[in-house]
Amino acid sequence: MSDAIGIASTGLTLHRKWLDAVSDNLANVNNATATNAEAFRARYIIARAGEGDSGAYVAGAAYGSAEGRLVHEPDHPLADKDGYVRYPDIDLASQMGQLIMAQRGYQSNAAVVDRAKAMYESGLQIGK
Repeated sequence: MSDAIGIASTGLTLHRKWLDAVSDNLANVNNATATNAEAFRARYIIARAGEGDSGAYVAGAAYGSAEGRLVHEPDHPLADKDGYVRYPDIDLASQMGQLIMAQRGYQSNAAVVDRAKAMYESGLQIGK
């Protein structure tokens, strides 16, 4: 049972970091910058499997392009002489899908921890 809790805890950590990255991306999806500056770079978590039955871990992060996308908004205070501003190249629909997957993964791992804890407590009650 402790193996189940240990493996699920690695999943909780991985999904929490994934949720953090997605929430940062969503929070910055509409951040405009001047065309001579870098756009917000979306962060993507890279997961890896552990050795044997040790769970899943964060192997690192990958970042999106700092080039972003140019949008014609001549009334924007950051617009260049041609009326363009730079926005991050973040797909809102994709990020929302990733948010749902990360939430479900976190919930599933939390349920494993709860069930394993309940089984452990039941085993202690039998031994009384």
